[in-house]
Amino acid sequence: MITVKEVKTKRDMRRFVEFPLKLYKGCPWFVPPIYSDEMKLLGNAAYSDVSDSAMFIAERDGKVVGRIQAIIQHQYNELHDEHRVRFTRFDSIDDTEVSRALFAAAESYGKERGMTDICGPLGYSDLDREGLLIEGFEYLSTFEEQYNYNYYPRLVEDYGFTKEIDWLEFRITSPEKPNPLMKKVAERVLEMQGLHVADATVSKKQYIEKYADGAFKCIDECYKHLYGTVPFTENMKRELIDEFMLVLRNEHLVFICDKDERVVAFALSFPAIGEAFQKSGGRLTPATLVRLFRTLKHPRSIDLGLIAILPEYQNTGVNAVFMNHILEVLASGEVEYYESNLNLETNTQVMAQWNYFTATQHKRRRAYIKKI
Repeated sequence: MITVKEVKTKRDMRRFVEFPLKLYKGCPWFVPPIYSDEMKLLGNAAYSDVSDSAMFIAERDGKVVGRIQAIIQHQYNELHDEHRVRFTRFDSIDDTEVSRALFAAAESYGKERGMTDICGPLGYSDLDREGLLIEGFEYLSTFEEQYNYNYYPRLVEDYGFTKEIDWLEFRITSPEKPNPLMKKVAERVLEMQGLHVADATVSKKQYIEKYADGAFKCIDECYKHLYGTVPFTENMKRELIDEFMLVLRNEHLVFICDKDERVVAFALSFPAIGEAFQKSGGRLTPATLVRLFRTLKHPRSIDLGLIAILPEYQNTGVNAVFMNHILEVLASGEVEYYESNLNLETNTQVMAQWNYFTATQHKRRRAYIKKI
């Protein structure tokens, strides 16, 4: 018999966070989040002013066999005049009795609060983990995204969910024929638009403090019409900076500014650190830190976070600066490939940029929806 209960105690919070570590033990493709960051995020302090949420665990004979989180993102619902509850952090053994009980709990949570649809997987914001993996199960997950077994789509669709939208992911390597004009184009665009690339030789703290607010404004403006996105509150900004500060590197943050140092475009990427956390289950043990700092110094691959360009600069060729940066990193021979992370299937403008490289679409993620 399956029983589902809401997470209320610290003990159950630990069981909620640790369940996927047990479920995916021995899986070579699974990458855990940083354990302490996950515990802090699920405390909801940074998002409590714009969302309500509840976490549930499913038990059989006293043993956890599944989990799910339900989120009502009030910002998104108000902006789009919708009444949605999101589900996220869904993990389950391969058993429809378990998955149905979990989805029913999340659905009831939303229905009791006046929601008319349940969708997901979607987190608190666009920078939280999102989408259910439906293709590419044989590839290592990036640190920024969630891996799931190949039976998950069947469990989700069994409950009556249908596709709402997909994200595509690409592995990007050096082009067979390098474009020698890209650097000249990038330099010319900067000159014509009166722009410059921010000086990245300062300390990481100074670099981020100076440009972070401008970058978030850029994201809000560029991504406001895309699926699942919400504007960032001050609490969200601080939470995200704290969460990613350890893995951010100046050389993988490119800010383009006008003469007044206003950020008009930027690209965010990270050294691919997933493998450093696999053995420890996301805990920052001494051995993990050794592996992490070794990877940060000499990454085998780079995970793209996002590229954002203010609308008034989107058709000026500014993206050539970012493309040239990626080409130069790949040409150095120190990095084998980039992972694009999630590109909405409708965002053809972004995906067209990978034509400058040798790009293989190797993963696909899906957001589902169901009427309550």
